[in-house]
Amino acid sequence: MSPFFMPQIMQNEIPSHLFTLIFNCGAEMGAVTALVKTGQLRPYLKKSETFRLYGRKHVEHWIDDGLVTPRKDGDHSAAWRIDRLEIEAVAKAIELLRYL
Repeated sequence: MSPFFMPQIMQNEIPSHLFTLIFNCGAEMGAVTALVKTGQLRPYLKKSETFRLYGRKHVEHWIDDGLVTPRKDGDHSAAWRIDRLEIEAVAKAIELLRYL
């Protein structure tokens, strides 16, 4: 394959700290996924819980950008909930993008 068609990151060696960060994020996502699928963690978080874990400003920004979709259980006064895997994936992706 011609070097012209290879992504920039593949043309250069990946720095060890970036490789470690990518590996750690993947391992953490795998662990969260396994815990959710085995019932050790709830698959959804309350909106207030999400604000506490990730920061209100960040969560509202992700919702406004369409990266995270809040779901409502019922009508009027029903609580909002956010998919744990969805918000965790967004948080990890943004963490990785800071280092690229």
